[in-house]
Amino acid sequence: MEVPRDQLQLLIDNGLYDSAEMLGCFLMSSTTSSVDISPSARAENMVLFADALYGKKEYRRALNVYRTAYHCSKLIPKQSVSGSRNILPTGNRISSTNPIHVSPFNENEVKFKIGLCHMDLHDIRAALTEMEGIPSKLRTLRINLTMGKLYRMTSYDRAALISYKECLRQCPYTLEAIVALADMGVPLKEIQSVLPQAQSKSGRPPSDLEHVRWLHRYAEAQCAVISQDHKGMSEHFNNLLQRFPNNLHILLETAKAEVAVGRNDEALLNFEKARSLDPYNLTGMDEYAMLLRTRADPSELNRLLNDLLLTDPNRPEVWVASAAYWDRRDDKFRALTYAEKSVRVDERHVPGYIIKGNLLLSLNRAEAAVMSFRRAHQLRPDLRSYQGLVRGNLAILRPKDALMAAREALKAMPHSAKALTLVGDVYAHNPDARDKARKFYESALRLEPGYLGAALALADLRSVEGRNAEAIELLEMYLKDWADDSLHTKLAQIYAVISNLDEALSHYSAALRINPDNEAAKKGLERLERQMKGADPDLPEEDEENEEDDAEAEQEETEY
Repeated sequence: MEVPRDQLQLLIDNGLYDSAEMLGCFLMSSTTSSVDISPSARAENMVLFADALYGKKEYRRALNVYRTAYHCSKLIPKQSVSGSRNILPTGNRISSTNPIHVSPFNENEVKFKIGLCHMDLHDIRAALTEMEGIPSKLRTLRINLTMGKLYRMTSYDRAALISYKECLRQCPYTLEAIVALADMGVPLKEIQSVLPQAQSKSGRPPSDLEHVRWLHRYAEAQCAVISQDHKGMSEHFNNLLQRFPNNLHILLETAKAEVAVGRNDEALLNFEKARSLDPYNLTGMDEYAMLLRTRADPSELNRLLNDLLLTDPNRPEVWVASAAYWDRRDDKFRALTYAEKSVRVDERHVPGYIIKGNLLLSLNRAEAAVMSFRRAHQLRPDLRSYQGLVRGNLAILRPKDALMAAREALKAMPHSAKALTLVGDVYAHNPDARDKARKFYESALRLEPGYLGAALALADLRSVEGRNAEAIELLEMYLKDWADDSLHTKLAQIYAVISNLDEALSHYSAALRINPDNEAAKKGLERLERQMKGADPDLPEEDEENEEDDAEAEQEETEY
């Protein structure tokens, strides 16, 4: 043949896809014009050319050539051979054990490649249809893992479970499969049954089984994350960190798990450690950005976003971080634009839906916010999605749906003060159920005395009931141990209600010294200043100016 096929394969193996596509055009010209070329060689030439196109990310062109090659392969006579030449380029090869009577052309590999093209063109069902045509016994690790992901995207959880289990049978160290099975709520014992057993039955020394024990520990940690078992999660991840110090993946998994149960201070520390280990890592950095957004000093968030944009601007984490940055600058609409972009880049990116839901709530678009939180909840339930569903449903006057979400959170996290507080928040919106709300808040504080969210909610409830002295006493008690701007703001609001304006002014000022960007304190202080001037604090400034102008006009008319 005039065009050496092995040279085209060499270009593809080295990732030189532009050169490979150019040479492939010559190969295809020889293939189509020659009458002497066999159907097998013709099909394999087409597959090589399609590989070059796939490497250039020209997925639709590649799909068309792969299909043509597959149809051409039907003309190949069946031969008795022991195996077939692997036609995948390096990095994309899929090896399979072929039966005795097969075609030299590997149809299963081409079916998988056709499926990959469909997947990259976002036609998930067509991709699955192609891959399901590969006999289950001939599916490699890569095929099974890809199919597991596709099944999850289409909510075929039972089929996904089978694919992920098969991955672990083929390679027990496929950690993606362990995480996916835990995410799907598969019981720990069922996951461990597929892993190599940690108990020695052959009299081997215990040291030979250490590599198996940490794998089981990893599965235990992931299941603890999904069941919101913070104590178990911390124990397992800490054990893994002792065995594998400075492990970036474990630090990030720990931090993300702490975010999921609302332990933000601990999560911040672990994200900081992870970032110091690898400043160019993108995984989990959007979660870190969302936490940094709440800090008074925006400089670290600015640096983080700049680093992420320089590393890879096409990842969803970058757009979530951008949304957090613009939200921090109080440009909600611009922030929402970036949040929406993050979920367009990756439709299964949970932090994108979380920040999008929070932004929609702040823009008084509660129904759209509920849809965003519901999607996040479907993908991976955590405290933030429960909180968003409760707040959103209360805002659109659906207390039953809010209570259902809160109770589901409590069922998932029975030992969580935050989940108890969430149920109390729902009852607090009903004047006839405030006694129930109080009991849940008090239970939350007994379980976790340092949880300020429950203390603030209980103080707010007491103030609404007219028990302002008790509310002040509770908040003053917490202020002895925590210099927190939200405590000062709540105290200022209650003092303003009972017309103790000097104390209100003192606490608003203290809140703004701790956090100059506290919007509630800034608005409260503006209102308080109008009140101290003797003006109506609920009257907008423009109306006040109009009233002053009217008064001056009346005075002038009287003088005239």
